Amino acid sequence: MTYLQVLALGVLQGVTEFLPISSSGHLVLAEYFLGVKGGGLVFDVFLHLGTLLAVLFYFWQDWWHIFSGSLKKDPLAQRLLLFLIVGTIPGALAGVILEKDVETIFRDPIRVATMLALMSLPLLLAELLAKHTKTIRDLRLPHALFVGLAQALAVIPGTSRSGITMSAGLFTGLTREEAARFSFLLSAPIIAGAGLFEGLKILRAGVPLDTVYLAGFLASLVSGLLVIAWLLRFLKKHTFYLFIGYRILLAALIYALVKF
Repeated sequence: MTYLQVLALGVLQGVTEFLPISSSGHLVLAEYFLGVKGGGLVFDVFLHLGTLLAVLFYFWQDWWHIFSGSLKKDPLAQRLLLFLIVGTIPGALAGVILEKDVETIFRDPIRVATMLALMSLPLLLAELLAKHTKTIRDLRLPHALFVGLAQALAVIPGTSRSGITMSAGLFTGLTREEAARFSFLLSAPIIAGAGLFEGLKILRAGVPLDTVYLAGFLASLVSGLLVIAWLLRFLKKHTFYLFIGYRILLAALIYALVKF
């Protein structure tokens, strides 16, 4: 791939990973409509490493509190660590079980469009029906499990990991900003697990590394950091309706372009 393609895919990954609009769905659409091909397994690992570091860097104080506090037996830190572990398990299992199907059956623009439209409904209902009053401190174990079960659906392109986990967070009563924060924290273990899983494949296959992938890594890291910061500020005063509208309009456009 050229540096321009690598940078474009890196920015696309970094932006759509954290907005509730589906990163995997947008990559499928980029391949189908623009002819932009992914760089394979190695490139995927570099992009995911970029978004993982974005979450770790931006929330470094949260991570420090969770891990250092857990070692000091701080009850809140231990609860948050437990919630992240419990919330990660369903998504990890779904990723392992459905890996082959996700890479074949679901990588189709019409299926992506269907999921973009369909999975905008939980976010819409959460906006209309849920009470947005709680913080992460108010979460309980069943809430974390509920968000984790929702995250398991995100293996299907078009669903959006951040979108479905933010929706679930809103349904537990979290404020919009806190739902996004918990979604971002919960993304780190699942992204790290996926990167490790793919990285082991690379080691076994003996695939050579290419320095051009560093550009994609940096693009996803920087764009991810910017998007996280922007979205948390945005949600202090705004709703998710902008992203709901975007998903529905994009789904309609895809249907029109493919069918007609």
